[in-house]
Amino acid sequence: MQLLCGSFTLDLSLPKVMGIVNVTPDSFSDGGRYISFSNAIDHAYQLIEDGADMLDIGGESTRPGAAEVSEQEEMDRVLPVIEGLHGISVPISIDTWKPAVMRAGIKAGASMVNDVNALQAEGAIQAVSATGVAVCLMHKQGTPQSMQQQPDYADVVAEVVEFLKKQIAVAEEAGIERGRLVIDPGFGFGKTLAHNLALLRELDSLSVLGVPVLAGVSRKSMLGAITGREVNERLAASVAAAMLAVQRGAAIVRVHDVRETVDALKILNAVSEG
Repeated sequence: MQLLCGSFTLDLSLPKVMGIVNVTPDSFSDGGRYISFSNAIDHAYQLIEDGADMLDIGGESTRPGAAEVSEQEEMDRVLPVIEGLHGISVPISIDTWKPAVMRAGIKAGASMVNDVNALQAEGAIQAVSATGVAVCLMHKQGTPQSMQQQPDYADVVAEVVEFLKKQIAVAEEAGIERGRLVIDPGFGFGKTLAHNLALLRELDSLSVLGVPVLAGVSRKSMLGAITGREVNERLAASVAAAMLAVQRGAAIVRVHDVRETVDALKILNAVSEG
């Protein structure tokens, strides 16, 4: 399986690692650490050196309870970083749900849009359809401001699959080829611990949709609930969760700790090939 990603074509026969660059003051794990241009650029190059196959750059926190930021503020954060990374060897994804930020990010050099809102915002589909960039469609229940208050599903796996199936169809009808699409079940986005575990346990259920699956479990509260560890003490849990996701069909894992995840994947791949 391949992912058409702007001028890049990613071979997904082996799982890929997406490194996170949060250009935000309030992200749940590293908020404020990379808000400055120089820190963000240095971190991006370090992630590439550590083995990242792609970078995900975001300027608005989507942690539970996060406040929304304006389009202009989000662009002021991310566009200089995307432009400053022009010519790097890996694709850049812009993590946004806002159509204006999508358009500006693509113009600045992004090869992918990672949309927690699955192109449901007015104008989002039009912002990406004719561009050739890849798009990640994510499931969430509610908004970042309210999503963890009372998540409720009759069957979380079936409902996530059905939602993503519908959004894939919407995207294809708008002219976005299937080869440009990725899906994300949205761990922690309007889900309890039990919901998250069911999704991870049955992640291979998403394979029926025929597009690559991205899993983002790195340092999330579900891991803290299981281990009792604070957010910056979840390295081992994050790597373990990423490996479980890959074993259940994830083609891309979105992580903070790239070097350690890449090393773990090398072991997993060596054993699988053997």
